[in-house]
Amino acid sequence: MNVGKHFLQFKDFTRDEFDHLFARARWIKAEFKAYRKYWPLCDRTLVMIFEKASTRTRLSFEAGMQQLGGSAIYLNSRDSQLQRGEPVEDAAQVISRMSDVVMIRTFEQAIIERFAAHSRVPVINGLTNEYHPCQILADIFTFIEHRGPIQGKTVAWIGDSNNVCNTWLQAAEVLDFRVQVSTPPGYEVEPGRVGLHGTAHFEQFADPMAAARGADLVTTDVWTSMGFEAENDERRRDFAAWRVDSEMMRAAGAQALFMHCLPVHRGEEVSAAVIDGPQSVVWDEAENRMHTQKALLEYLLLGRIDDSECRAGNGSTSALFRETS
Repeated sequence: MNVGKHFLQFKDFTRDEFDHLFARARWIKAEFKAYRKYWPLCDRTLVMIFEKASTRTRLSFEAGMQQLGGSAIYLNSRDSQLQRGEPVEDAAQVISRMSDVVMIRTFEQAIIERFAAHSRVPVINGLTNEYHPCQILADIFTFIEHRGPIQGKTVAWIGDSNNVCNTWLQAAEVLDFRVQVSTPPGYEVEPGRVGLHGTAHFEQFADPMAAARGADLVTTDVWTSMGFEAENDERRRDFAAWRVDSEMMRAAGAQALFMHCLPVHRGEEVSAAVIDGPQSVVWDEAENRMHTQKALLEYLLLGRIDDSECRAGNGSTSALFRETS
């Protein structure tokens, strides 16, 4: 196990570590597609704590952990003592003594930071108000699958400077690419809040078409994130000109990919013609949450494993197991 290693923000890992994760995700995905069992996490337990609703996060982690031979336990805060006021620090002490890794999907980043500080096992950020590192891990892997290395490329972010946008900005610094952000007035990026070291890897644009022009990837998210539902009507008015449509994708160019973390509101942040069109890779992106998170779980629990160890069946623990079905 990577003692003391957590994945709470994208910048928690180095470029070398991400290169390893992308390579492992490629191998793990290939094994999955070939219907070959790979069970390195036999007898390991993932606890998943949810304070926010989820489809993709729960399914990708639960299915992924089972495909690695382990088990996953779902805890909703409403059904636990956390809802009754148990301190996060106490919950971390108990849960981490009964499991091998914990994934948390919650509100403020401070909650998961407090949990991790008192956990004996690795903690993974499944989403907070500030960051969504597992999503960007999958997004970048998807880009690599379709277009090769992301270093030196340009990503256009159109819409709200939310947790997904914040994480793209962190990733740009770690992996050396550029993010061109366009938001409505009043929704701009706050570099200090994101934790950036400078502005060398991103630029803000008032005009969304200018941000998208020549981009290798155009990506967006819903106009109203969870927790901001009271602002829905106001945001629909403010974001009306920040819809990704066919004209915007033409400005990016025929080679540009389109991504969205889902769920999507067709006709709001993106037109149906774009998300269902030939430049969209959203379904690959969604599936890759599972494969990249499997690589992440493997790394946090077993450390570095290379393909040759897997093929020889002599991984870093006695639980490592691979068989052809």
